[in-house]
Amino acid sequence: MTAQQWADGALQTFEAVVQSTAGFRAREGQRLMAERVAETFSRAELGKAEDGDEEPGRAIAVVQAGTGVGKSLAYSAPAIALALSRGTRVVISTATVALQEQLVTKDLPALAAHLDEPLRFALAKGRGRYVCKLKLERLAAGTDDEFGATEDLFGAPAEEPEAAPTPKSRQGAQARMKFYASMADALASGSWDGDRDTLQHPPEPEAWTPVAAEMHSCTGRHCPMFSQCTYYDRRKELVAAQVIVANHDLLLSSLGARLLPDLDNCLLILDEAHHLPSTALSQFACEVDLSYLGWIDKLASRALRIGQLVEVAEIADIPNHAARLRAALQDAARLAMDLYGESLRAAPRAGSGAGLPTRARVACGLLPEPLREPFGQAAQHAEGFIEALRAIAKALRSAMRETPDEARRLSQLYAQIGALAPRLEAVHAAAQLLTAEAPEGAVPAAKWFTLSTQGDFASLRAHASPVLPGNALRQHLWSAVRGAVLTSATLASCGQFDFFLREAGLSGDAAVSTLSVDSPFDYPRQGTLVAHETRAEPRDAQAFTAEMVDALLTDLAQVEAGALVLFTSREQMRRAEAELPTALRSAVLVQGQLPRRELLARHRERVAAGQPSIIFGMQSFGEGLDLPGRLCESLFITKLPFAPPDDPVGEARAEWLRAAGRDPFSELVVPATAIRLAQWVGRAIRTEDDHARVFCYDKRLVRTGYGQRLLAGLPPFTLQRRAG
Repeated sequence: MTAQQWADGALQTFEAVVQSTAGFRAREGQRLMAERVAETFSRAELGKAEDGDEEPGRAIAVVQAGTGVGKSLAYSAPAIALALSRGTRVVISTATVALQEQLVTKDLPALAAHLDEPLRFALAKGRGRYVCKLKLERLAAGTDDEFGATEDLFGAPAEEPEAAPTPKSRQGAQARMKFYASMADALASGSWDGDRDTLQHPPEPEAWTPVAAEMHSCTGRHCPMFSQCTYYDRRKELVAAQVIVANHDLLLSSLGARLLPDLDNCLLILDEAHHLPSTALSQFACEVDLSYLGWIDKLASRALRIGQLVEVAEIADIPNHAARLRAALQDAARLAMDLYGESLRAAPRAGSGAGLPTRARVACGLLPEPLREPFGQAAQHAEGFIEALRAIAKALRSAMRETPDEARRLSQLYAQIGALAPRLEAVHAAAQLLTAEAPEGAVPAAKWFTLSTQGDFASLRAHASPVLPGNALRQHLWSAVRGAVLTSATLASCGQFDFFLREAGLSGDAAVSTLSVDSPFDYPRQGTLVAHETRAEPRDAQAFTAEMVDALLTDLAQVEAGALVLFTSREQMRRAEAELPTALRSAVLVQGQLPRRELLARHRERVAAGQPSIIFGMQSFGEGLDLPGRLCESLFITKLPFAPPDDPVGEARAEWLRAAGRDPFSELVVPATAIRLAQWVGRAIRTEDDHARVFCYDKRLVRTGYGQRLLAGLPPFTLQRRAG
């Protein structure tokens, strides 16, 4: 078939689904988006390129689809139809669990019911979301003295002498053993399937980590539990699925790991794509703990003992690598405190919150010369240590093949090393990035140190991160992708795609097309934007907050149904809550005081009962929250949601722009704020029948030039200006 025939067939499938869905409203914007998806995926040339062949054709569409367009059907129906025609698969990646659940439990089953052939779809999760039955078996039996326990590895400083067991510590060990035994019983009885997310009460990370399935401690098909492994059972479902739903973190972390289909031979959809750049930065950032180093000796001891058992010659170098690695990191810690101690020992920054680490950033990304030597040594000896561990792992896998009767014992030995190997790899990655120098004209990595205290112990960490997410995505993701659609309600910033394309690594890419599809909502009729202009300047935090809270409380007194108040700082929210009059206190639900699900359920119950209900929330409540109809008739934005001014990666990027004679506020801060503000405002009108008022108490929205740019990126509400 030709590309045009594939596209036509995919669009016909979309139209057939729309026509056969009872009560479904045909939307022109949705059809335009489906058309672009079909056209894009039909042009992508999939499959491995042979040597000497021309460069395969790539096609990438960036589609902003306003609220109410129905974008999940607009991309899934044509993409799946094309994949079935072409004998390939679809990967849908999202940023939030809520959208993943919506796709897997609602949208895809509904679509499958209208297709002519069966559709198999599955949710992909990282290995660490599943239990390792071998680890659980050992921990439930209480035989975790050397394998699986992480408390001694990651808790107290290794330099602290081991204390004799106390009654309290024995009680803690017994409680953990009882907890793991209950998990093992639930697994054996079939009341639990081994997925952390399906436990009735998901455990805290410190309780889950010792039993989590992890790549470094997994022997795969050599494990005696392989035939019963929850993770590999899920992998079989993924292999059989025609549509795989994942998240951006998993997509980026599994590049090259063969967990998901090869990106040059599948159709990739990135929903909630405005999160992709920030996900990339967090994915490719690294850090190293310079204080708690006892794990190095523990890993060396285990590696030597196990290496001798399987007769690995490379273990001869381990004592030297371990000793010199530890010495290098100790030197780095001492020198970092000599150079940056004054900043790190200073009182926490105003507004940063009690108990948070202090920070010192390396200017211009150039690590001072005294620190280059120890971090260079750390990178060298971590690499040598890693090579020795690889030799031991290879020997263990070989021994499992040759002596299957010993597989259980050998798998446990493999896991003993695997429990600590990720720390060693993290040291290697961080030391390399910390000592890397940017080529002429390139942007250097952001580098910084943090110091945190817990009781009498202090922890010094070194951090490094790429500064431009687009570069990382271009190198690691887009170089492998043939066909992709990126979509969200907020991709254009201030009415333009330029900022997102730069951040996502797609600027200047000839394979990229853009499309903006308007919402079907009648915003001027359905919504009013009330711009309250305070007398106090927003930069005068104390005076502004006092005046803003007074105006907010006056407006909240008029709320008759559901309302959402979005704050830009915890101090703002604390102040507003403290000043609530008695009449309003019972109507307010504060983020953090109840689990999110319970808070939203209570909000819905109150509104359904005809009572006013007001949610106080922060950034995480500003997107992904669906409160249609009376659940959110009033939305209050206390201040423009600029990013915190002390983000070290943002600081490093601004420093680089200023050095190049450019304006970071105009190039970075305003476009990023425009996307965030559009997400916040998007909580107000969710259906064609909604009516809502949006209040903004930051006069910069209507009194500044950049405020006008922000307004241009918002829905065209009826604007009402109000003097303070």
